[in-house]
This record gives sequence, C-alpha cells and structure tokens, in this order.
Amino acid sequence: MTAFINIRFFITVTLFVLLFSCTPKDKYTDVTLSFEERVEDLVSRMTLEEKVSQLVYNSPEIERLGIPEYNWWNECLHGVGRAGVATVFPQAIGMAAMWDDSTMFEVADIVSDEARAKHHAFLKENKRGIYQGLTYWTPNINIFRDPRWGRGMETYGEDPYLSGKLGVAYIKGLQGDDPKYYKLIATAKHFAVHSGPESTRHSFNVVPSKYDFLETYSPQFKMAVEDANVYSVMCAYNRYEGQPCCGNTTLSNLLRNEWGFNGYIVSDCWAVKDFYAQDAHEIVNTKAEAAAISIKAGTDLNCGDSYPGLVDAVKKGLVDEEVINTSIKRLFIARMKLGMFDYPNDVPFSKIPYEVVDSKKHQQKALEAAQKSMVLLKNENSILPFSKKVSTVAVIGPNANDKDVLLGNYNGYPSNSITPFEGIKSKLPNATVSYAAGCHLADSLPLLSAIPNRVLFTDESKSSNGLMGEYYNNKAFAGKPQMHRIDEKVDFNWWNASPDVTINTDTFSVRWTGVIIPEVSGTYAIGIEAFPKMSLWIDGEEIVNYQSEHHANKEYEHIELEKGKSYQFKLEYVQLKTEYAKVRFLWEEPGKDLKNEALALAKQSDLVVMCMGLSAMLEGEEMKVKVEGFSHGDREDIKLPAVQTELIKAIHELGKPTILVLLNGSALAFNWEAKNIPAILEAWYPGQAGGAAIADIIFGDYNPSGRLPLTFYKSIDQLPAFDDYNMEGKTYRYFSGEPLYAFGHGLSYTKFEYSSLNLPKSICTGEDLTFSVQVTNTGEMTGDEIVQVYVSHPDTHYKKAIRSLKGFRRISLKPKESKQLDFKLSPKDFALLNNEFKYMLSSGDIQISVGGSQPFSNYAGLSQQVKVELKEGEEYLIE
Repeated sequence: MTAFINIRFFITVTLFVLLFSCTPKDKYTDVTLSFEERVEDLVSRMTLEEKVSQLVYNSPEIERLGIPEYNWWNECLHGVGRAGVATVFPQAIGMAAMWDDSTMFEVADIVSDEARAKHHAFLKENKRGIYQGLTYWTPNINIFRDPRWGRGMETYGEDPYLSGKLGVAYIKGLQGDDPKYYKLIATAKHFAVHSGPESTRHSFNVVPSKYDFLETYSPQFKMAVEDANVYSVMCAYNRYEGQPCCGNTTLSNLLRNEWGFNGYIVSDCWAVKDFYAQDAHEIVNTKAEAAAISIKAGTDLNCGDSYPGLVDAVKKGLVDEEVINTSIKRLFIARMKLGMFDYPNDVPFSKIPYEVVDSKKHQQKALEAAQKSMVLLKNENSILPFSKKVSTVAVIGPNANDKDVLLGNYNGYPSNSITPFEGIKSKLPNATVSYAAGCHLADSLPLLSAIPNRVLFTDESKSSNGLMGEYYNNKAFAGKPQMHRIDEKVDFNWWNASPDVTINTDTFSVRWTGVIIPEVSGTYAIGIEAFPKMSLWIDGEEIVNYQSEHHANKEYEHIELEKGKSYQFKLEYVQLKTEYAKVRFLWEEPGKDLKNEALALAKQSDLVVMCMGLSAMLEGEEMKVKVEGFSHGDREDIKLPAVQTELIKAIHELGKPTILVLLNGSALAFNWEAKNIPAILEAWYPGQAGGAAIADIIFGDYNPSGRLPLTFYKSIDQLPAFDDYNMEGKTYRYFSGEPLYAFGHGLSYTKFEYSSLNLPKSICTGEDLTFSVQVTNTGEMTGDEIVQVYVSHPDTHYKKAIRSLKGFRRISLKPKESKQLDFKLSPKDFALLNNEFKYMLSSGDIQISVGGSQPFSNYAGLSQQVKVELKEGEEYLIE
C-alpha cells in the first residue's frame, strides 16, 4: 500500500515538474503573462483530437503538454455533494425560506471553503475524478412554477426577484472576491424555461410568451450574469422555441451579446445526445451532427459522450475548427482562473486547511440555517412553544426518525445528523420521548431498515449469524479476496471509501453470501441502498441491480417469503473511485400494525409531535418511482398522501396537544390538517441539524422566522395543466384564487408593527423611488421579521402581475425595539412591458406595500400609492 501511494506521489510531482520546467518559449507556463495570452499559446500547440478531448466533462490528461486530467462535474446545492463528509445545509428551497441573502452568502462561503480544502487534499493523492474538482454545477435558479415538479426543491422558489437575489448571493460566496483567481466556478442552471415534467424533459418544446420569458423565466439568470458575474451557465434538456436549449443560438446570443456573459456554457448531462436519441428531440441522426449544432450554438463543454463526434464533424465540414478553438479557450481560461496551472502558493485558496471541513463552526451555521429556514404556518391560540416540563412525548411519523429525509437530493454526507426524534429527545433529557413510524409515507412505499442479524446466517447450518464477506482489491472480484470476514449485517457508511486498511480506497469490490431465514410468512419488501454500484440475488435470481455516479438510492422489490425457510442470497458491491461508500441490505417485514402502535404511544403521552411529508424517494430528478400519485419524480397530485392524513385524523381524535411538522421539498395541500391541527411547522429537508432546529422551535429556544418562497395551493384544481408554461394562474403573481398558505407567509412567537411609511406622493420619470418605514417588535420575545416590499399597478391597461416582490430585508428586533429601514427602488423595479416588450414607465399610480407578508385583507403592513408624473400619453423607456 505504501509503495502504491509513493508511485502516485511520484506521478504527481513529475506532472508538476513537466508543467513548470518547460522552455521559456512555452508562454502557457509563464505566470507573468495574462491568462488569455497563456491559453492562446497552449491551444496553438494542441491537435484537433486533443482539443476535442478537452471539451467533455471527463477531460483526459495530455501528458506532452503537462495538462492533467480534469473532471468538470461537481455539485454543491446545499453543501459539497457526493464527495465524502461535508457540512449539509437545508435543501435549496429551505434556504430560500430564510429570505436572507447575507446568510446565503455565508453558507456559500463555507461550502466553497470545504470544496477547496477537499480539492487540494484530493490532489495530494493524485485524485482527479468526478466530484473532486473546482467547477460546480450550482445553483438551480429555475422558477418553481408548479408544485408538481419534483426538482422544485432544488430551486429558490417561484419568484424571479427572490430567486435572483439569493442566487447572486450564493454565486458570489462560491466564486469569491479575489481579483485574479476564482475560489470555485459556479454554474447557473438550467437555461432556459425548464421546470418539468421530468417524464418528457428530453423531448418537450417550450414556447413561452415573450412577456412570460422576460418577466418570469429569465430575470434571475440576467441577475446571475450581470450582478454576480457567474462564470458558467448550464443549458437545459428541453427545446426552446423549437430548438434544443443546448443548440439554441437565440439563448446563447442573449447570454453573450445582450447580457455580456463571458464565461463558458456546459450542457446538461447527455442533453446533446437528445438531439439524435430515439424518443428524444431527434432533430438529427448522428453524434457528429448533434455535436456540431451544439458547439456552433455556443455550448462549450459537453456533459456526456457526444462531443468526441466533433473530430468527424470537422472532417465532414459540419463545423470549423476555429469554433472549437473558441470553446477550448474559454474552458482553459476557466481552469487558469481557478489557479490550476499556477504555483499553489500563488493561489490564496490553496491554503485553506482541510480542518475546515465539517468543523464546529460550520456545523453551527448549518443549525442556524435550519432554524431560519423553518416556517411556522399555524399557531392557533399560541399553543406553541410547548413547555419543556412535559413528562412524556410521542414523536410519530415516517419522517420522525429517518436521517435520509433530512438531506433531500444533490446532498453531501454529514458526519452526524439529527432526526426530529433525536432532537426532541436531546432537548428533553428528563422526559420520556418515544418514537413510532405510524404509517408509510405513501401506499406501497415501504419503511426499509437493515435486515437484522438474528435472521442472517453464513450458511444453511445456521452455525454462525451474519454474512460471509469477501473483499477484493479490484472492481471485478478477480483473483483471491484480500480479506474474508463475517459481517453482522450489511449496513455500512465508509467515509474514507474503504472498509479496511488493507483495501484500496479508490477501487474495491465486496461479495456477501449467506441465507435469510424469516420469522414470519408474507410479502416482504427487500432490497438495497447503495452508492455507487450494487446487485442482489435471492435464490439465484437477480432482484435488484443499481448503479449511479450521482447518489445513494434505495432499490427494492416485493417478494413472498415463508417462515423458517432458508433463502440463499448474494450481494455484490463495487466501489468506483468515489469518496463515499454506502452499502445497506434492507427489508420491511410484513404484519406490523404501524397505525395502532402509534396510537397506543400517543394515548400514553402528554404531547404528540407528528413528522409527516414527503422524501427524496418520492420527489426528485427523473426517478423510477413505483408509488401511485408519483411519476418520474414528479407528483400527479399535491395532496398529503392519504395514509398520512388517516393517521393524523386518528391521533387528532385523542385530544392531545399536537403539532404537525412537515418535511418535504415542495408545496403540499393539507386542507383538513390546516383546519383542524392547531400548530403546523414547515421544516423542508432541513439538513444535518434539522432535528435540533425543530426541537429548538417547538420548545421555544428559537423564535420561528422563515417565510414561504412559494404558494401552497388547496388543490391541483386551482392550477392549469402541469405542462402549460403560460404563467397565467400560477404563482402568487398571477394566481387570483385563495391559497392554502400564501407566498411570503410565516408566523412568529412575537408581533411586529409597521409605522411611519415615508413615501413621496409623486416621482418624475427616471428617478429612483426612495422611502423608509419603521418596524417595532411589540411582543415579549426577540424575533426576526422579514420585511417584504411589493409593487403593483392598479390602473394600467398593460399586462401585469397582481403584485411583484421588489425588496426584502431580514431584521432582528428585541422586545419593544424599533428600527427604521430605508429602501430604494430603481425605475426598472416599477416599470412595465409595453406592446413592443420594452420596459417603460407611463403616467399613473403605483402601489407600494411594505409589511411582513403580501397585502391581503388582514394586512399588518402599510400601503401607499405613488404617482409617476409624465406628460399625458407619454411613455418613458427604461434601458
């Protein structure tokens, strides 16, 4: 093993020497020259084949030029993803509920610190694979226009202004502020007009109205480019106005020529393949044609395997080599701006110590973010906060003690995570705190747990409990095993990607064999949770075969097993150069009465905390979901699954003090619960500290302060068709019905009063609108208020939103404390689109509303009209 490490170290040093010992004529190694000059020289030395090889996400080494291999694919949606231990913050939709661009920046700064520390640690071991680089495909700033979209949890909600402001803060925190080098490169995705359905994302064509494109689908991307200088944009799978987004010159011209984007464009993964794949866009027949269209449209980097076709495309005259030169230069300028071709000591971020990863400071910030993200939806008769003097507490629900549900998707792996049950138990050391699942998340979705040792045997003799494990130092189960051992059960998280010091950390395989002897007869859900590759056989039949570079997933089948009968099994796991190995052998036994178990527990408890909602097993990206009401990761309905409502109703009948805690990534419809349950807390997928934050809020150690970043509807009957991209009737800006809970809603344990709104009565064209308002905490508890500024146009004949968010501020106020807040709106903030789709001002009144929510009938904020003064009939165009 030591010799193996020394060889890798020698290779690393040799590459470094090759790079920095070239003759003076090699300008690309001269750190005194500009990045552009160095790249120009470097590209001039490359063959066509070498250039094309560098246009794919898994770019190989070019040894003769001292160019090491590089994998462009990395994720950090809410923490460094898929690269071993990392601090895991709330899922993106939860961070959006903080309404706090300052904390968003701090979170991103922490994430980029951990990413840099990990990257340089990987380099010391000559690791340059997937999830080990510095180019991150985050943030997702698509508009969450319909709650049925499974990937909506990855976004910052339904509003372009809020999404843009939070996206800008996150991008700046990732990319850093060094005048020469980027800390990381962020990627704004998915451009453009992309938000489901997942089932048709490789083939559907979107033709939004120009109004909707300018008002809803593009503003946040424009902000990412102009305000955050994002250096990468990912194009989407779908078509836009007839052309695939990754081959769409209209979109690339908008980015580069109108907005001034000067970075590189990367395709979504295998999106270029959709140009020719069957049942996808099918606009051409060959890989070469697809690659030529894509690169000519400005897509510089291919996540996929289509761009190798560019060699053939050049030879056939489908694309000029100069187009390839333009893209390759953009990519190498990016790598140079990350410091990859400079001396490490010259790059300030290379000095970030590995000790920052999962540090106590970062863990504390994860807790603070979780606390800020949670939204108190209802608190009837101020039932919350509960007293900590309670004697017995029942924590009930399928999400009450599930660590995976804390993490959402595109997640990292915390060293420690706290479920709601664990958080409440820790909060109340003198109370009896008990847990029961109560029900499944949805019908036919099992509650899987590790198969217990008592039913596992190494062979049919039943002489030894456990499984026989054979561990190989290769990925092919080749030769003799490096190690044999009996494992009690298969339930492993190997943070260093190795089960033993004798096993290679990068590449190994394990085969477990034995028998299962069930204790009851019936239909079992049996399967695995694995990352990256695992298969299961029962009595010689392959039951599950799972492989993914992306994330661990639970895969299972329902099979009949008889009590006392022996079933031979085989598990094969392969590790393929990831920094995290998850291996679990799972089942759900039949015959358990989950509902009555929960009811019995609730009856003997003073207080009931119900943890319901969804999980990333039900909603997410292009999933194979086998549950009624869910399709490809999307939802066919937005109701809380019926099996959960049945349990909630039964517990409600007991008359116990009760709170409903929801963990989910999208808006739910729970009309009965909203009417009958006295306290409801929206916790999202809250990250590693979620359970602690929930306990802090419901027992009064933190005053809830989150606000909804999207509308909670009462039913899908209130919504147009899911695949209708017309914004009419969607989101708070165009939905005229009564929501279950409105965008911007959220309660506190204290009260805030607004006064002294100082607005001018009129403004002249071209002037900024400046105003102030005073906010007072009139209650008895320190709390955070989210001050929201909305603009509406009561009199105009032009198309308009009902109202639009144009400012927000999170402030903390002690009891009886007041603060004056100053706001400034630019003319663009209250301009409208005219019939030529130009932003303009016209004579008339605009309505400015300032408060802790949208201005409804029971509005606690203040509103006032301001007249825009123009000559009658005149329009003032906004540049």
